[in-house]
Amino acid sequence: MNSDLNHHNHLDFITKELQEREKNNNIRQLNTICPQDAVTIIKNARSLINFSSNDYLGLSKHPSLILASQNYTQKYGTGATASRLVTGTYDIHEKLEQKLAKVCNKEASLLFNTGFQANTTLIPSLVDQKSLVLCDRLVHNSILQGIFLSKARWKRYQHNDLSHLDKLLKKAVLEGYNRILIVTETVFSMEGDCCDVDGLIQLSQQYNTLLYLDDAHAFGIMGEKGMGLTANKSGIDISLGTFGKAIGSFGAFITTSKLMRDYLINCCPGFIYTTALPPAVIGSIDAAIDLVPSLDQERTYLGEQINYVQNKLRDLGYQVCNSSSPIIPVIIGDEEKALDLSQYLEKNGILATAIRPPTVPKNTARIRFVLSSKHQPEHINYLIYLLKNYHDS
Repeated sequence: MNSDLNHHNHLDFITKELQEREKNNNIRQLNTICPQDAVTIIKNARSLINFSSNDYLGLSKHPSLILASQNYTQKYGTGATASRLVTGTYDIHEKLEQKLAKVCNKEASLLFNTGFQANTTLIPSLVDQKSLVLCDRLVHNSILQGIFLSKARWKRYQHNDLSHLDKLLKKAVLEGYNRILIVTETVFSMEGDCCDVDGLIQLSQQYNTLLYLDDAHAFGIMGEKGMGLTANKSGIDISLGTFGKAIGSFGAFITTSKLMRDYLINCCPGFIYTTALPPAVIGSIDAAIDLVPSLDQERTYLGEQINYVQNKLRDLGYQVCNSSSPIIPVIIGDEEKALDLSQYLEKNGILATAIRPPTVPKNTARIRFVLSSKHQPEHINYLIYLLKNYHDS
């Protein structure tokens, strides 16, 4: 018997990890809030303007979504009660998948329970130990977890650098892999910038690879009628969208070919072995998909505010990522300084969460400001006012 097991508490590794994170200002804690409306919350008995939510269009509080959710619950109950392959495929699941495929101009669609779940289970269904995955250096953790679970070999290309990806592909096609998968985000969740979708499609077709694009942060606010950056485009094997951001609800979906859909229904464990999304969620999503195409005015306003905030922050001397989305990261660098700025803003009525390693690379701690079409000019100007005072002091 190992003597170490006799002399140490079996939970020592947990204490050590938490102490190390606290020492480096990387400890995480849950913060309880109560939403008031689309952009204000109550925290510790104080009202705060929320600049950290992904509710880009404020749809989580929209009356149409709430009513549809209630109606679906009344008709179908509170839960789907089984996996899709048992008795969990209600007519509402099937109709929503058909609607999603139609609005995105794709052959087929398939629902998943979360974006994280989808990425971690889809990627291992596509590649194996004899495959190669090429991913952008800054992809979301859920994509990395899917790659790790697949046991495929993998390499990162420099962020949004398609010339580097091209070099990796040139070499890879000579190395005898059974398949190559290119995977990236369309809008990067911690940077707010976008990939070159058309360029990726071209490279994928040139080298005969699989192409998987995570469109989570674009769906609802970008592309024609807000249907994302991958809608109406051929040459993408799997496009992932989520409902917990601009759609204001919960869950995820992919658009794909009918052939791929049939394969995943039979071979994707995260789809096969989990309970289907509940009727209340399906109702809210269905209402949102009907509503989103009509929100061009809201998307235009949001775009104007994105440009306004970025320009103002740069004028104040802040290091701002070159974002083209509602995600506007201000790079602080030091974890303690990022926390200090977040605490200053909260003290003055604004919720803006500090994002620290390991979520982002070392020495790039940041405040990830997120805009909503429901933020009024007075909300945004107050944020700018506070950031000016903080910077000047």
